[in-house]
Amino acid sequence: MQTIMTALNTMVAIFFISTANIAIAGSHGDHSKDNHTAGNGLVTMKSHHTVTDTADKLEALLTKKGMTVFARIDHSAGAKKVGKSLRPTELVIFGNPKVGTPLMQCAQSIAIDLPQKILIWEDSEGVTWLGYNDPQYLKQRHHVSGCDKVLAKVAGALNKFATAASQ
Repeated sequence: MQTIMTALNTMVAIFFISTANIAIAGSHGDHSKDNHTAGNGLVTMKSHHTVTDTADKLEALLTKKGMTVFARIDHSAGAKKVGKSLRPTELVIFGNPKVGTPLMQCAQSIAIDLPQKILIWEDSEGVTWLGYNDPQYLKQRHHVSGCDKVLAKVAGALNKFATAASQ
């Protein structure tokens, strides 16, 4: 049963990341901007490293900062297992209940977007990008009120983690 669930989770994740990559790749025709928020709620920034090296740096940084890294998913490897090809694409899933719990107390539905995730992918031009959910987008999506300090803290932390991993 565990093997079936793992395979199903991988296939679902590949589908969602593959469709997200189409939208994300389309938003990066101009690589002159290293960091921006797309209209789809993603904050993206260019990395100066490969996908694997960026994910390695991110995971080490998160662990050092006391975050729990729940999973690191190599979507390219998952695609290969089903006979498909996908440019390097990794997802790092992490969190800390000290931050996530107050968000869920403000709007419990935000739990669908927790723990936090940072996606790292290589675009069609060989450029590595990081992307994560904009906390302000989550605020709107889940009608969060009264949590501006927590959301600001999350936004700052995500930016610091992504920036440090990409440099």
